[in-house]
Amino acid sequence: MTGYSLVWIDDEMESLQSLTLFLKNKGYAVTTFSNGLDALDYIEKNQVDLVLLDESMPGLSGLQTLSRIKQMQPRLPVVLVTKNETENLMDEAIGSQIADYLIKPVHPNQVLLSIKKLLDNRRLVAEKTTQAYQQEFRKMMMQLEDGPDHAGWMDVYRQLVHWELEMEKSDSPEMEEVLKTQKKEANAAFAKYISKNYLNWIQPSSTSAPVMSHQLLPFKVLPHVEPGIPVFFVLIDNLRFDQWKAIEPLVTEYYRVLEEETFYSILPTATQYSRNAIMAGMLPSAIQKQFPQAWKNDDDEGGKNQFEPLFLEALLKRMKKEQLRYSYTKVLSLQEGQQMVQQVHNLMNNDLNVIVYNFVDMLSHARNEMEILKELVSDERSYRSITKSWFEHSPLFQALKKISEKKVRLIIATDHGSIQVGNACKVVGDRQTSTNIRYKHGRNLDFEAKDVVSFKKPIEAGLPEPNINSSYIFAKEDGYLCYPNNYNHFVNYYNKTFQHGGISMEEMIIPVIKLVSK
Repeated sequence: MTGYSLVWIDDEMESLQSLTLFLKNKGYAVTTFSNGLDALDYIEKNQVDLVLLDESMPGLSGLQTLSRIKQMQPRLPVVLVTKNETENLMDEAIGSQIADYLIKPVHPNQVLLSIKKLLDNRRLVAEKTTQAYQQEFRKMMMQLEDGPDHAGWMDVYRQLVHWELEMEKSDSPEMEEVLKTQKKEANAAFAKYISKNYLNWIQPSSTSAPVMSHQLLPFKVLPHVEPGIPVFFVLIDNLRFDQWKAIEPLVTEYYRVLEEETFYSILPTATQYSRNAIMAGMLPSAIQKQFPQAWKNDDDEGGKNQFEPLFLEALLKRMKKEQLRYSYTKVLSLQEGQQMVQQVHNLMNNDLNVIVYNFVDMLSHARNEMEILKELVSDERSYRSITKSWFEHSPLFQALKKISEKKVRLIIATDHGSIQVGNACKVVGDRQTSTNIRYKHGRNLDFEAKDVVSFKKPIEAGLPEPNINSSYIFAKEDGYLCYPNNYNHFVNYYNKTFQHGGISMEEMIIPVIKLVSK
């Protein structure tokens, strides 16, 4: 039995008795009226879940009744039932916010399908989603037990994101908890995999490494640049794969996806390392060696990403692409974003336009400082939601809509992702130890080995050595690194915030999407 209450309004109700009996047998409570006025009086005083409404009635017409219903209860679904198939009636009915439109004579199952679609859709989708995930759960566990390679891990993470998004349609806290546990177990296995393979990946002689930050432009962007069709490479900082999936429906109104891929961020998964590596086409240790005045370590004064245009210019020259007409634009504020929208048409004359858009990263950091954001971005779902809301109203989306009117190629990527931390891990260091909470480097680090992945020789990891005998440690899974003194302050301040710099699928497996204007 459904327990749903229906109202059916039709001046020829006698001819529909078999349909109302059919619905009653299916568990619906059906109250019938032969005119709109009596029905409106009933709807005003009683709980009603859905209205079936005849379009052509004497006295108060169907559309007039519909208008009165929407004034009383704007969210009450109304299904218009009519013999009239004219397009202008359909347009008027849809404009009046009907939920569905049925043409007489109607079949019982046709009516039932419409009602189920409107009233039972969430429950049916939830049941189907839960059932499908239960079937896939075992497959994913077997995949993890088999020990995926770097491509396999990309597949595992994409599957987990898929089910995370599907579970948003579900009302099953139990299954969401199962998924959360499976994701946690996957991240633990992923950290072991990275610990075992990362140093081999970044060796010049490696033949089994994935595409990483320093290879993004040479492998995934520059091959698509050719005269005549402008390429816009948009790097939205700190954009996870699930956040891309949240904004994808907005983007694909104007663009067609050619390839949806992922690549790996280098370590640390922090802007000054990963984005500099992207623009330079080099690992941080090589950047420091070739551009000693431009590289800034964590404890150095000044901005850490001020020299991206210099790195990009050198990369294009090294790849013999210096003849390309290109631009570099960095947006750090709303005002700069609005200026970009006004000037974006000037970029159409370039072969390559690189746009670095700082918003998501600022959102994740601002969350630590502003109590209102702590409320707004309290979990994964709300983090995706606020990202979508920002993007929809951002100057960046305005600019992308503007250039979509021309024949362009668009590549959307990021520098790293983030993870919601929840496990405080104690670390002891000297005064020269860096202050990051997902990674640290220093000379005298004391930590629990189970909490981190450590590289004692930074150069082997493609990292600069800030001080003699410095080593790097990276928090795993959802850990964050706290000093024993003032420990409770750190825990209260950082727990459940979104951070980056360490080792997790969310931080390291990140999107690169190739699109063309429609």
